[in-house]
Amino acid sequence: MSARVVPEGSRQRRRPTKQGAVLSERLIVDTALRLVAQHGAEALSVRRLGAALGADPSALYRYFRNTDALLLAIADEVIGRAQEGWEATGDWRADLRALGLRIHASYVAQPQAALLAAHRTTGRVHETRAVERILGILRDGGFPDPLAVRAYHAFVDQALAFAAQDAAAGAMPPAAREADAEVWGEVYGRLPAETHPHIAATFPLLAADMRDSGYPFALELMLTALAGLRPDPAKDAA
Repeated sequence: MSARVVPEGSRQRRRPTKQGAVLSERLIVDTALRLVAQHGAEALSVRRLGAALGADPSALYRYFRNTDALLLAIADEVIGRAQEGWEATGDWRADLRALGLRIHASYVAQPQAALLAAHRTTGRVHETRAVERILGILRDGGFPDPLAVRAYHAFVDQALAFAAQDAAAGAMPPAAREADAEVWGEVYGRLPAETHPHIAATFPLLAADMRDSGYPFALELMLTALAGLRPDPAKDAA
């Protein structure tokens, strides 16, 4: 894609595509997400997108100046989906928990897109809304600004790091995932207590726990730590 893009007000394609749809930024992003989910990163090309949309690839220049701009739009869409239907309760801990789990789930639901975009900063509408909401939760929850900023940074990085890791596991071929799962029984389950007493003692619990993501518990650890760092107005007034 070249560095040409049509101004916002002039972007709409008047003529339907071969599939009968009117081209739009949202349609392009949704189609790109579907292609990436089915075929991985190599699907993110002008040629494949144009074919899937039934449009001339050059028409995409009206919406995105290059594939990186499209990638950022995809990343922003995943963040947007995480926030759909969310409403603040006024309880900072409950609200951060809900948003963290939503962000993680949204990326894991689109593992190929997560591998491409979980590390990107989009600066687009959904991301800026998420930043504003999370900082608002922390500031309204009694965290002073320096601590709110550091907490925001740690909270988001934790959610995205776990999302990227879990997405990478989800994007593996089924045979590879099964092989990894079998290692716990075939290797760890056979280690003798004489040489590996702690693994042997905890193996049933360990094998069961490793089947799921460690993110929910890691999130609780972070929230507990933040609660300990949060100033107590009652103590300050005493």
